Order: sequence, then structure tokens, then C-alpha cells
Amino acid sequence: MRDFFMECDKAPRLNEMAEFFSATAAGRSGVPTKVPRVDPRLFRGDVALVSFNNAHRQIWGYFGHHYYSSIPYRLEEDIRLGDAFLRYGRTTASDNSPARIYVLGAAEGILARTLAKLGNGKIETLSCSPNKENEKSFFLHGRPEHATFFLGPFHHLTRSRMAATPGLRRFSDGFDIILEDTTFQMYSPDRAAQIGFVKRHLKDDGILLLLEKFRQAETEEYLRRELQKDHGYKTRFFLSSDIKIKNDVILKQMNINEATLDSLSTALAGYFKYGCVTWSCGNFCTLAASNSGHNLRRLISAMAPPCIPNEYVYIEAPASLPGLAFEAPSFRRLGRPPDGFGRE
Repeated sequence: MRDFFMECDKAPRLNEMAEFFSATAAGRSGVPTKVPRVDPRLFRGDVALVSFNNAHRQIWGYFGHHYYSSIPYRLEEDIRLGDAFLRYGRTTASDNSPARIYVLGAAEGILARTLAKLGNGKIETLSCSPNKENEKSFFLHGRPEHATFFLGPFHHLTRSRMAATPGLRRFSDGFDIILEDTTFQMYSPDRAAQIGFVKRHLKDDGILLLLEKFRQAETEEYLRRELQKDHGYKTRFFLSSDIKIKNDVILKQMNINEATLDSLSTALAGYFKYGCVTWSCGNFCTLAASNSGHNLRRLISAMAPPCIPNEYVYIEAPASLPGLAFEAPSFRRLGRPPDGFGRE
């Protein structure tokens, strides 16, 4: 693993991009002209999504404003994922063992803190970021119960370090869910090595979700979706000059480290039996994989349908992935959670 650690230490996220992320996490730059809000129409009257959004919105830091203004309907997807994680975690937890969820690289850990708060002891979460500014935002509203923050990049969180650190030791038996949130693409295109490293933290029957931006086989199609994102969505929140600066400083470098859907499916198939696409938005997708088809079906059945306008959807989810066996169930019916996923 020495080469993997060296590659990560030299990655753009910790070097060329470091100042951008530091300034954005501190609110010195990258601040949108208005605060992003969910479009409640996309929740289709699902009161559970509304409830999760209300708790989620109360604990934002600086980076959350920037992030949710940058990716179309990413905020609605965070609420949708969080609500499903909450349902899944509550039914996974036992009296002596809470469900454990690791949100890898999600800045100040908004989703993780919301899950810890609403889980009421049945869910424990871990977040990580190399930015001190994100740690400050993590504790901005007080020290959250059942939520832990690791200050450092994801590859510094080794199993030995976790076992030797008192505040992290309870996670050393593995996580029920790990969500990688647009992080790998900031380091390298070597998804096989990245997934292999992170899988060491996952329980044998756990679920890995990857939310990433993907390269397209056709450059023109990729650029068309980028124009849709920049001019159809981001201009609601950023000046054109700000969008250009980010494209020059971050996105050109990040594009080099993006994977195609086929290459990432191949990487996942090296570690997992089952997998599918659970969300699609322009060049972004959420993928889910596990060695337990039962648990993967449980999680997907807990998800509401994607909360996104049709014009941004290029893959109808849930959808199969090459090399991974899985007949994904339908997402839950609105207003009627499936059996086993009811709230307390």
C-alpha cells in the first residue's frame, strides 16, 4: 500500500486544490449569491423527506452553501439518501450495537451529523476532512452526540490508527454503510486501489455508495451536460466569473481523475457481487454495491424515488451495473414506507 499512500499524499486535493478548499470551507471565497434551498415539489408530498430536510438545514457550515449550489439537485439527493440511511440504520441497530455509517470526505459532515441527531443513539457516524475549517464547522453548533470527526484525508484513517485511537475505536469493527462523497476524483483515477482501501472499513455484509462525477465516452456529450449544469443551474447561485474561476482551478484538474461508469463498475466488481445505480444527474451518479444482496435490497427499498427534474436524468434508476449481479427493487412508494422501515 506504500505506493497508494504516496499517490494520495501527492494528490491535487492536498496540494494544488488545497487553498481553494480551505478558503471555501472558511467562507472566504466560493460563497453563493443566495442560499440554496430544496424544491419541495420534488418531494411529492413525502413528509419524511420534509422532516429530514428541516433537521439537515439547521446545521450547515460554509462549505455546504457552496457544495449544494454547485451540483444540480445534490441537496435533494442528500436528503433522499439521509432519509433512507436513517430508515436502514434504525432497523439494523440492535440494543447493544448501533448502526455505523461513515460519510467519507463530505466537508463539515452535514449529513452525518443529521443522521446522528435523528438516530437518537441507534446510529453512530464518522466524517473526515483534511481541512481544519471543516472541523470548525462540524462543531459550530456544539459537540454532536453520536457523531465523530476525523481531521485528515481519508487515506490517513487506517485500520490500525482507528483501533489505536480512543475516539475512533468503536468503529474498528466496521461500518454498515460507507458513502464516498465526490472525494476519490480529487485524488486519482485509480478506483480499484481506493475502493480496496476503503472496503477494509466495511463490514462483510455492508454497503458502499459512491457519489461521483463521471467521464463520458463522448467528449461532446460530457461537455453538453457540463453546460447544462453551469448555465441551467449554477448561474442561479454564482456569477459567471466565479464559475469560470472554479472551472480553471478545480474542474480541469478533477476531470483528469474522473472515471467512466464502465471502469468504476469493473473496479467494484473486483470487490463486490451486487451493485446498481441509484441516482443520475448530468455527469453525476450515485452507485451502491455490496456482497449482501439482501442488505442492498433493504437499503434501496428504503429510498424515495430520485428528487430531480427529468431533464437532468440520463440513467433511469435503479439501474444495473456491468459485471455486478442485481435485480434492484423499486424505490419505496411515496407516503407509505415499506414494511420494516417505519419510524419510531
